[in-house]
Amino acid sequence: MKNEAEGKPAIKSPGRVFQRKGSSYWWIGYSLDGQEFRESTHTADLRQAEKFLKHRLRQVGAAQLRVAEFITPRMEKVRVSELLDGLADDYQLRGKDSPQFRSNLKYVREAFGHWRALALTAEKVDEYIKERLEANSQPATINRRLQLLKQAYKKAIERKHLSKVPLIRHLSEEGNTRQGFFSEADFREVLQGLPEYLQDFCLFGYLVGWRKNECATLDWEDVDGDTIRLKGINSKNGKPRMTVLTGELVELMERRKAARAIKKASGDIRLSALVFHREGQPIGDIRKAWQTACVAAGVGKFVCRQCEQPANGHKCEVCGGDVRYVGRIFHDLRRTAVRNMVRAGVRETAAMSISGHRTRSIFDRYNIVSEDDLRDAMEKTQAHLKGARKQEQPTVITKSAAKK
Repeated sequence: MKNEAEGKPAIKSPGRVFQRKGSSYWWIGYSLDGQEFRESTHTADLRQAEKFLKHRLRQVGAAQLRVAEFITPRMEKVRVSELLDGLADDYQLRGKDSPQFRSNLKYVREAFGHWRALALTAEKVDEYIKERLEANSQPATINRRLQLLKQAYKKAIERKHLSKVPLIRHLSEEGNTRQGFFSEADFREVLQGLPEYLQDFCLFGYLVGWRKNECATLDWEDVDGDTIRLKGINSKNGKPRMTVLTGELVELMERRKAARAIKKASGDIRLSALVFHREGQPIGDIRKAWQTACVAAGVGKFVCRQCEQPANGHKCEVCGGDVRYVGRIFHDLRRTAVRNMVRAGVRETAAMSISGHRTRSIFDRYNIVSEDDLRDAMEKTQAHLKGARKQEQPTVITKSAAKK
């Protein structure tokens, strides 16, 4: 048997078994679509190595006949954690990285990162879903995380690192549509409880209905006199957007101009490129400050994940379990802005242009009808019917009037 160092393979094309210098194992080489693959057989037994080569050649033959996908040695080794790394890089390059994305990605990595990508099956994903549901996770939360897992697989397929995606179930979110919105009084109370650097940020979201990341990426290049033009690259739907400064927005932007100058430790002054910032740095994760303000305003609370009892700290006083926040979220400002515009008589096409909704179905979901709306509608209906009854009531002619 000649070795590779002598340049003469023991088995000719389409495959070969050879030895590599410094290795006690036999190696095999074979080709598919003009590309050569080499891999260790992890055995010093020549007969076992030749059997392994025949196995690989059968796989190559099936791939050439388009009967089955060929799994390369590299594909067999790649782990889900590597796929998630690739997805994280892609989000950063596209400017879509966010604290929420990183948080969800962390949970996906903890659950699946150690798996070999090709070994992860639909059954294993279903086991994860069952465990999360038993732990009282919401279907929407599970879906958002599994969507990242699916995206990671699809990105790996685009790069030829994998050939297939495991079946990933999508849970029904029926009845899970959030219907949170703020009354004017509730929002102003929450606003007072926020740190100063977040007050204008949240007020802007309340007035125009933009998403949190859209507000956070707004820079002074987007401001032209009394007009703001959001770049398409910073918009979730990829479409540029415009809004006009008027009323309270004018006062808000004047405050932001005054807060633009940042004094450095050296005493130098520099101007922030971002409209909303924290000492010149982008607005990051606001959940802790937001939740604290909402709890203080009575529109949020902390409850135990296990026993669902109200909690004050990070641990439940009853059972010692972890706590979670329940209440208004920043995205409720978007719902509220849409609702306020419609009730103010703004044409729906104009309201959709300001908020950035591309489809009527989603816009209608945000145009929420509250209990007060329904009460007001019924009162107006009853008043209308009462007036109609009075108008239609027949005139009663008395005998005395008839004699006259």
